[in-house]
Amino acid sequence: MSDIINNSLSDNHEFGVVIYSASSDAIAKVYIDAAKHLGVLLAKSNITCINGGGNLGLMGAVIDSVLLHGGKVKGVIPKFMVDSGWCHHNLTEQIVTKTMHERKQKMAELSNAAIALPGGVGTLEELLEIITWKQLGLYKHPIIILNTNNYYDALLEMFNNMIEQNFMHKRYRDMWRVVNTPEEAVAELSRETPWFSHLAKFEKA
Repeated sequence: MSDIINNSLSDNHEFGVVIYSASSDAIAKVYIDAAKHLGVLLAKSNITCINGGGNLGLMGAVIDSVLLHGGKVKGVIPKFMVDSGWCHHNLTEQIVTKTMHERKQKMAELSNAAIALPGGVGTLEELLEIITWKQLGLYKHPIIILNTNNYYDALLEMFNNMIEQNFMHKRYRDMWRVVNTPEEAVAELSRETPWFSHLAKFEKA
């Protein structure tokens, strides 16, 4: 895994946030509304949205909202999804990868922070992977969990269970931040909290 993750955009004034989110359309309106509102806030804050470049679900809702309000979107999508017609056609920039692994790597490389919206197993896998990278010191940027409608309560309880049973050090709670609204998510982007993985990785609980 490239060390470029540690230094993403160090020589670039553009601030980009990778957004992990559902690709399903069959979800409650409360999630779609929150995704659209986040898109508005990203555009108005001049924050580049980086995501999987799809045209469905919360992924598509965020993209549409950012573009509608004059913002920029970089969509990173594997070729097989482009060939299947799953890509959004109005992206500011489309980056096509060979594999899903390259897609996730590229999104991380481009980003200064990560925000996880509600989603299915794909979103969960992306969130857990970026947390793992941060644990290992490979990703040092903010990771924000947008807990719309208390969607992630069960996952957060699982994290607590891991810590209570010593599968994770208690300091690992500092690797992510939990918010309930898009406004809180964007506000968290400006709050720098240094993460030094070596302080906790091999310590006993």
